[in-house]
Amino acid sequence: MSTENLPQSPEQPSRKPRVAVVFGGRSSEHGISMVTAGAVLKAIDRTKYDVLPIGITREGRWVLTADEPERMAITDRRLPAVEELAESHEGGVVLPVDPASREVVYSEPGSVPKALGEVDVVFPVLHGPYGEDGTLQGLLELSGVPYVGAGVLASAVGQDKEYMKRIFTSFGLKVGPYVLIRPREWEQDESAARKKIIDFAGDHGWPLFVKPARAGSSIGITKVDDLSGLDEAIATAQAHDPKILVEAAVRGREIECGVLEFEDGPRASVPAEIPPPDAHAYYDFDAKYIDSTPGVVPAPLTVEQTAEVRRLAVEAFEAVSCEGLVRADFFLTEDGEFVINEVNTLPGFTPISMYPQMWQASGVSYSELIDRLVQAALRRSTGLR
Repeated sequence: MSTENLPQSPEQPSRKPRVAVVFGGRSSEHGISMVTAGAVLKAIDRTKYDVLPIGITREGRWVLTADEPERMAITDRRLPAVEELAESHEGGVVLPVDPASREVVYSEPGSVPKALGEVDVVFPVLHGPYGEDGTLQGLLELSGVPYVGAGVLASAVGQDKEYMKRIFTSFGLKVGPYVLIRPREWEQDESAARKKIIDFAGDHGWPLFVKPARAGSSIGITKVDDLSGLDEAIATAQAHDPKILVEAAVRGREIECGVLEFEDGPRASVPAEIPPPDAHAYYDFDAKYIDSTPGVVPAPLTVEQTAEVRRLAVEAFEAVSCEGLVRADFFLTEDGEFVINEVNTLPGFTPISMYPQMWQASGVSYSELIDRLVQAALRRSTGLR
């Protein structure tokens, strides 16, 4: 029997991919995560993607938030918080734990749970521990939900400056001198741990930079010019992480380079230079986000230097097994050598942040950057790859 003349069912239009933008979190970088999320929510192509904003409070509760990017900005030098945008102070969002389902559920005490529909990809814009360090990525792997950015291992390595430097060294990338103080060392013998740092200063000179080993956005970092400031710097770093890293100052220019995953692999942007900020001892949190110290894009480098730092940025991306994006930070020393400081697997991502600015100068707009990251995540499967 021919079906040629039978009435045909109309084709169902394919739905747009659904992107859950997850932000906030339990780290000290909660506020800047909100600023990043506001920028992403404002710029993401709503004609191409359905968007579900999900905030994580400082206590770790997942909540539905208002889709109001303008309320996620820094106002009068004050950072926003998820709690201010939560649609309920009692309800919570639950991701699936069954890889066969990507259904997100919202529930409130005394109410029937409400299905919010399936999520095709998560765009995590969380900075620091409990978000950028592989913990959230592990949850999404268990749930079978694709996500933007680095996987579990690369996220963990990118967050822990000790192991990041060890991996760089094993791949032949040059790092600056550093010494590590583990929590057990400090707990068992503070005097011996302090002497370890003082001996390091004797070998490499002052100033030193004392920082949390597993934090970002320059939070908890102190530039220490002499012995008198050491104890306060240690306490400041330990307020954010019991494991601290002490680095010798590297004399040179600060050069950054962005790496982005394209269909044919990672590519590097034009580099940028971070000039010494006039009102700050170094490029700290306030210089980055509050006072918005401008970088120079593209960096005034020779053709050979530009090619070299771009090559090294991609090498660092590959060494840590990154995916999606990374910002690689270098020092260009007086003898013309590039020393890698760190990579950031989820760099500052506001329109004024260096990573988007470098790609803007490379011909990739902010909205296109978001689109490329989402598309790269959709091309990947979860699990071993």
